[in-house]
Amino acid sequence: MKHYPPEFLADAFASYRSGPGAAIESVAADLGVNTETLHKLDTGR
Repeated sequence: MKHYPPEFLADAFASYRSGPGAAIESVAADLGVNTETLHKLDTGR
């Protein structure tokens, strides 16, 4: 499992949340992270 700096994850999640209608899959692909990483941030796990 990759570990990302907290700042990177915060920016990645903000990018996902700020894009109107942005699909989590496309944001994850653009950033080179797994979709599950963003899902975990979204659900607070």
